[in-house]
Amino acid sequence: MRGLWVASLALFASGSLGLWFVYSLIPSVPVSSKSTPSPVASPAPISDLPKYQKYDLPNSEIHTVTISPKSRFKVSIAVSPTLETIDQFAKSQKAIAVLNGGFFDPKNEKTTSYVTQKGKVVSDPSKNDRLMTNPNLAPYLPQILERSEFRSYQCADKVQYAIAPRSATVPSGCQLIDAIGGGPQLLPEFTATQEGFVDPNAGRDSIGVTQRNSRSAIGIKPDGSVVLVMAAQKSEAPNNSGMSVQAMISFMQRLGVTQALNLDGGSSSALIFQDQTFYGKVDKAGQPVSRAIKSAIVVHE
Repeated sequence: MRGLWVASLALFASGSLGLWFVYSLIPSVPVSSKSTPSPVASPAPISDLPKYQKYDLPNSEIHTVTISPKSRFKVSIAVSPTLETIDQFAKSQKAIAVLNGGFFDPKNEKTTSYVTQKGKVVSDPSKNDRLMTNPNLAPYLPQILERSEFRSYQCADKVQYAIAPRSATVPSGCQLIDAIGGGPQLLPEFTATQEGFVDPNAGRDSIGVTQRNSRSAIGIKPDGSVVLVMAAQKSEAPNNSGMSVQAMISFMQRLGVTQALNLDGGSSSALIFQDQTFYGKVDKAGQPVSRAIKSAIVVHE
């Protein structure tokens, strides 16, 4: 589907993110040449479609997709028995947008994050032997198995989204539909130490909090909008570009996000909107890196 690109310039007076060049893709709506209405559902109006934006920052290129709570498009979770590329997820799920999901072990292709679909756990990290028997991770296993997740609830006739620890109770009057583990929480507070990603006493920092890298995250605004965020490295500076975790927190705050969850990053970071794929990691030659993943966050009607 072709669209119309609209470019605008936004300047923030303070903060390390500096000058933003913002590009929005407004998808075009196909017009039928037939005089009689089609029996199938008509295309979603532009106002109902997820909104894509690109932010060109000095050290990274950020791609976002925002889904309005009033949109017919919903956010759900996909997981594969084997590793798949993000393009394969988009095709199998018939999704308009896809963001890479939770953590996994590329050696045994098993999850290290919980995944829930239709109220049932379909991926359980406690059944991953390489995770559960790793002596280096033994002190952190209770925290790893309790890490935060992005959730969707069915509350009466409405779908609601939240970010909560694994053991958090489901709100009264709601049912848990889907959930995908990630972590740490970025907002309203940064929980890297509480979730076992960082241990200052042991010198542990498993996600490189202060280092620039390609990053993926999901956020929720006060009005219920969901924002998919992928920060990519720049091809002209493959060894010193991307975002630190703290910079990602600041960026999401400026978007108006009040709940945010970090997702798998590095080579896993990738986002699709319509027929365009954006990869986060670049190699030494500045070329995008494609990596197969275990799970994804998908947006579809």
